[in-house]
Amino acid sequence: MINKPSRNETRKKRHLRIRQRISGTPDMPRLNVFRSAKHIEAQVIDDTNQKTLVSASTKEKDLNVKYGGNIEAAKVVGKMIAERAQKEGIKQVIFDRAGYLYHGRVKAMAEAAREAGLEF
Repeated sequence: MINKPSRNETRKKRHLRIRQRISGTPDMPRLNVFRSAKHIEAQVIDDTNQKTLVSASTKEKDLNVKYGGNIEAAKVVGKMIAERAQKEGIKQVIFDRAGYLYHGRVKAMAEAAREAGLEF
């Protein structure tokens, strides 16, 4: 019988392949996305100093998101991460989709961040 690896295991392998080429610098940090069934999270990371500069998540109370597992919540997180990054003086980022397909919630979050002023 053939054992099929889980989707999350294959996503993690894709993420490792992507991370070999993508790295955030102080000038152009990395915008990382994490998507679960109920929430979506985003972080702007400086990999050279190993620091998270800015983060946003549907788990935060002040975002007033009723359910974090839909496209509307992803748009709110994208807008919030862009606003917080601009407050820190970050205008350009490298987008890291973390092995997820650029579709649905990941795409909605990225497009909302672009509309709010982040360049990637």
